[in-house]
Amino acid sequence: MENQNVYLRPVTLKNILKFAIPTIAMTVFMSFYTMVDGLFVSNLIGTGALSAVNLTAPVIQLVTAVSTMLATGGSAVIMKKMGEQKEDEAKEDFTFLILVNVLVGILMCALGYLLMEDIFAGMHLSAEVEGYCTAYLSRYLVFTVPILLMNNFTLYMIAGGMATLSLVCSVAGGVLNMVLDYVFIAGFHMGIGGAAVATGLGYSVTAVVGIFVFCRKKSLLHFTKPAFRCRVLWNAATNGCSEMATALVTGIVTMMFNWTMLHYVGEDGVAAVTIIMYVLMFASSLYTGYSYGVAPMLSFYCGEQNHGKLKKLVGLSLRVIGGISLVTVIASFSLTKPLVSIFARPDNPVYDLAVAGNRICTIALLFIGFNIFASGMFTALSNGIVSAVLAFSRSFVFMLITMIVLPLILGVNGIWLATPAAELMALTLSAFLFLRYRRRYGY
Repeated sequence: MENQNVYLRPVTLKNILKFAIPTIAMTVFMSFYTMVDGLFVSNLIGTGALSAVNLTAPVIQLVTAVSTMLATGGSAVIMKKMGEQKEDEAKEDFTFLILVNVLVGILMCALGYLLMEDIFAGMHLSAEVEGYCTAYLSRYLVFTVPILLMNNFTLYMIAGGMATLSLVCSVAGGVLNMVLDYVFIAGFHMGIGGAAVATGLGYSVTAVVGIFVFCRKKSLLHFTKPAFRCRVLWNAATNGCSEMATALVTGIVTMMFNWTMLHYVGEDGVAAVTIIMYVLMFASSLYTGYSYGVAPMLSFYCGEQNHGKLKKLVGLSLRVIGGISLVTVIASFSLTKPLVSIFARPDNPVYDLAVAGNRICTIALLFIGFNIFASGMFTALSNGIVSAVLAFSRSFVFMLITMIVLPLILGVNGIWLATPAAELMALTLSAFLFLRYRRRYGY
């Protein structure tokens, strides 16, 4: 009843931010410690190692894609059964899906080791960068199972009413990662392999805590004797397929960026792309966190058919996102050189590439927030098809078009313009769908 009282309050900026600030804090922190990871690698090892971290990212995203699907889809299936008072069955399915994730992790780890050399050999990298890629990924793959469990336990903790514990685990894992980065690289001289071990151990915090938490019978969800149900696996897979597709598309687009930059500039270009992606990721986390935070409010008011509150919430949200967009654009433009200098010294060729690229890519920050919110809004309104169309078009279709066409016309500047151009195309589609469904939902 206490939760419902929150939804019954007036829609004000203060009440909206009470929902949004915790999720913004979590997403911003996650992106921040990813940036710090790159900071240690670039400063303590070199920009070649930073390139390697980006070059291995698509492989890592492909490895975790299936787990992402089962985690998001499985959570929805299991909590639906909990709501239907089928608690014993839900716990059996929960245990079964966790075991499936363990098996998937073992399989993906084995495939990663089997195909690793062929993947990097086909990129025609220098011996140094290829060595960095192999060293990083070979250590990272050791933690495949804990990382997949982390993906699952994060969502199941939230579903089981332990959102605070999930946040604490994320923060603790991030801090551990940052500390171990310095200890392993600077103290023990483990090189880029040390960075991978630090990342794996940081991610493992949630996995270890989750095992202890879900072994307790007092938990809303806990481990029990599993039951093999093909329908449960199928429902989890179909429910979470859009999230898996997003992970796969992200990996594919990252590979496209890397290949295009390798073709036009070389490995220095990949390092520059990595720096700019950190900046865009940090800004995007603000919008993603906000969208996650207000999603329950959107769903509640839609179900309640309270069009007045829904309209006010959407209007205030668009103004909040517009304000954040202006602040991030101004900050990114004015702080470009200081931001880039954190990762690359001014005498490094990567520095000039990243400075020029960031100033162009910053334009995308005017559009990204609205696109993220539009996709999240339609998900909250239970219109998964429109949300999937927006997400897929933005992250793949439009990026594919701009990444192919613009570099052919403008060279390296075309690579940097690809993201703003794709986001602008996505904004046009978002605005069209926003207006088309406005009367239907009453926002």
